[in-house]
Amino acid sequence: MPACLRQVTDQDILPDAVFARERKARRAALMASKRLRRVALGPDCTLYFESYETMLFQIQEMLLTEKGGPAQLADELAAYNPLIPRGRELVATVMFEIDEPRRREAVLGRLGGVEAGFFLKIGEERVSGEPEGDAERTRADGKTSSVHFLRFPLSDAQAALFRDPATAVIAGCDHPLYDHLAVLSGETRAELALDLA
Repeated sequence: MPACLRQVTDQDILPDAVFARERKARRAALMASKRLRRVALGPDCTLYFESYETMLFQIQEMLLTEKGGPAQLADELAAYNPLIPRGRELVATVMFEIDEPRRREAVLGRLGGVEAGFFLKIGEERVSGEPEGDAERTRADGKTSSVHFLRFPLSDAQAALFRDPATAVIAGCDHPLYDHLAVLSGETRAELALDLA
């Protein structure tokens, strides 16, 4: 089964002691892929496109640091498996990364509904990001969360265009107060194309 169709199961999880020994090497092996899966969008936002490998590592990290045992494993699988692309989509964790607390409060306080503004432009095709429905990310007072989870479902034709090196691919956000675009490099597109069955 291709990795883009896999889900993490308890059979994939290493015992904490084994993962602790291999953690540094596993992180190093994953870094090249993670670097290509990171797309900066404007001054404060980054899209981290997820994969089976990134989610497996994240689950292992959570288990190692929190030491919650089998009950925690079930929770982590339920939380992170939905972020693994399922063959005709890209999935991104969107993070507003602002270190200074006052500025972070001010920026997030103006970006209510921003989760509905993310998109991919593949040639002339526009694919809107679909926010995960697990929780409301914008509060009643208009403040948005610093973390969002988005799916970008692609048709077969859009997936073929995405794979075509001659087609420009752009990630963007068109929220009125966070209107930014980023061109995906050929290397990033090749990496993300691995998510498309």
